[in-house]
Amino acid sequence: MDKRQQERAPVYEALEKFSKMRVVPFDVPGHKRGRGNPELARLLGEKCVSMDVNSMKPLDNLCHPVSVIRDAEQLAADAFGAAHAFLMVGGTTSAVQSMVMSAVKAGEKIILPRNVHRSVVCALVLCGAIPVYVDPDCDADLGIPLGMRTDRLREAIERTPDAKAVLVNNPTYYGICSDIRTIVQMAHAHGMLVLADEAHGTHFYFGEDMPVSAMAAGADLAAVSMHKSGGSLTQSSLLLAGPNANADYVRQIINLTQTTSASYLLLSSLDISRRNLALRGKEAFAAVTELADYAREEINDIGDWYAFSKERVNGDSIFDFDRTKLSVHTLNVGLAGIEVYDILRDEYDIQIEFGDLGNILAYLSIGDRKRDVERLVSALSEIRRLYGKTRAGMMQNEYIPPDVAVTPQFAFYAPKESLPIEQTAGCICSEFVMCYPPGIPILAPGERVTDKILDYIRYAKEKGCQMTGPEDAKIEKLNVLKM
Repeated sequence: MDKRQQERAPVYEALEKFSKMRVVPFDVPGHKRGRGNPELARLLGEKCVSMDVNSMKPLDNLCHPVSVIRDAEQLAADAFGAAHAFLMVGGTTSAVQSMVMSAVKAGEKIILPRNVHRSVVCALVLCGAIPVYVDPDCDADLGIPLGMRTDRLREAIERTPDAKAVLVNNPTYYGICSDIRTIVQMAHAHGMLVLADEAHGTHFYFGEDMPVSAMAAGADLAAVSMHKSGGSLTQSSLLLAGPNANADYVRQIINLTQTTSASYLLLSSLDISRRNLALRGKEAFAAVTELADYAREEINDIGDWYAFSKERVNGDSIFDFDRTKLSVHTLNVGLAGIEVYDILRDEYDIQIEFGDLGNILAYLSIGDRKRDVERLVSALSEIRRLYGKTRAGMMQNEYIPPDVAVTPQFAFYAPKESLPIEQTAGCICSEFVMCYPPGIPILAPGERVTDKILDYIRYAKEKGCQMTGPEDAKIEKLNVLKM
């Protein structure tokens, strides 16, 4: 990476130059630099709305970049150690979907863990590929799904030698990392591409003593959520490609679904954030790691709470751990993670990332301060004192292996009927059911409904998890295939 080159921000520089010109806008957007929508201009500021502009020759075009966007993508590729980089304005969801659809087509097989984000399964609905799941271990103490074990991947490859690709989470939401170097070696030895969902691993590319990044491990494609730990605006992301990927084909796949009216607010935020990380990321993420380690030590000193870290590493299903992730187990306080999530927000004005049935995640990144962490620690200490109780009767958050009956695409588009959810045991689900966040499906299209899954959904609803996915917003009915 050439740090002198990384001082440039081509999209941002072009916008700054454009803002000094007296251009009369007879193009979209219709608010005309905010003049047509003064309330929006007051909310966002005149500077912001004046830069909400349309694609034009001086500013390039995301669908077919030839100037400033192309230059920004080349700088991003250099910063991340990739052969190619694509600026994405549809969130990491669109990056993941483009990644999957670039690797597999209808009827082709892809090996992946079942604890993937819904965007992965949505990509399978769109392209018609067939999932071959590698069930992850579940940590018996924490109740969280872990990484992809290499022996199970080897079994899946031997069982499915015609698979075209392997997808791996790098890391999971909780900070769990698989042995991605070995996964890449195994997949490439069998002619398979390796795709990495790195929505939560932007900092791997810039911090020291971090788990290995997908590009450094030799992966072929990686979806990187710059807006999560990288500091860009919400909904901005990157899709990275290694030397074996056909970048021109990947661009074609991206253009199937990505907007032709790309937001220059998002594009410039990617450009500026990439520059910031390339120039100052090493120091910034060292501070984030130090802050997370401090928070873990303080939280564990309270008692009952358990903020876990690298002590969980076992060299396989937990090959490494992302120390920036402040994941805290809650069941020994007698509270489900989602209950702690609600108490923190409602009683202490603290908004954490998510709570599931047994854990919470406080997402730390480059904008956090020590005094904010101390406020969180103080709140957790008080919650234990005021709300703590025995853990008797608490359901452990767990991974439930899926019973895949048909492909996601077939199930999603097949004739279906809506039944009361308590009557669906044994039926094949045709839609998603999940707690969001983290957005990992409890049920995905094509999977059989079981009594254990229904018990899990019922308990999660009782505890206050935000359930999403089905057409019925109340999650009282479920669409299943007509028998």
